[in-house]
Amino acid sequence: MSVGGSRYRLGMRWESLFDDLAGQLEHELESERVDLHHEEERLRVGRLPLRERLVALRSSSDPMALRIRCRLRSGDTIALRVLTVGRDWVAGDLDDSLRREQGIIPFSAIDALLVTPTHAIESLAPAVERSELAARLGMGFLLRDLCRRRATITVRTASAETSGTIDRVGRDHFDLAEHDRDVARRANDVHQIRIVPIDNVLLVSLS
Repeated sequence: MSVGGSRYRLGMRWESLFDDLAGQLEHELESERVDLHHEEERLRVGRLPLRERLVALRSSSDPMALRIRCRLRSGDTIALRVLTVGRDWVAGDLDDSLRREQGIIPFSAIDALLVTPTHAIESLAPAVERSELAARLGMGFLLRDLCRRRATITVRTASAETSGTIDRVGRDHFDLAEHDRDVARRANDVHQIRIVPIDNVLLVSLS
C-alpha cells in the first residue's frame, strides 16, 4: 500500500467524521432553537389574558371565528357575533335574538367561552388591536354613555331581566328607571328605580 493512498483514505475518514460532527451539531442547535421557541410560547400563553384571546378571534380571517357561544354565570348560553372587545367587556350581535339586538357582556359575567377546537388554537395567536380606544374603555364608561344617550336597554342579572333607561351611574352601580321597552322614559311610565351593582350585570342588550 502506498503512503499516498493511506493519506488519501485517512483524509476521507477525517472529512466524513467532520461532516458527521457538523450534522450532529446542526441538529442539536436546531433542537435547542425548537425547545427555546416552545418554552417562550409556553410562557407567552401562560401570561395570556382572556381579553387577548377574544381580540385574536376578532382579528381572524375566518368569519366563523367571530361567532362564539358564551355561557354566563347564570347557566344561560348566549350566541354572540363579536364586534368590539373593550377593557373588561365584549360586545356584538346577539345571534339568537329575533329583534336583531346587540349585547354587551362583562368579562366578570362569563362562566365559559364555547368555541371549536380550531378556533381555540386561533385564539392563542398574537392579538391585533383594531381600536386602541376600545381597549381602554371599561364597563362603567359604556353605562355612562348609554345614560347620556337615554337609550332604552334590557339588563339581565342572575335574578331578573328588566328594561328601562339608566338615570345615573355611580362608581360600582347604576340606577335603572324601569319602564316598558317600547316606550321612552317618562315619569308616568316608570314603574320603579332599580339600583344595580355593576358586578351583578350578566348582559346588557339594546335594539
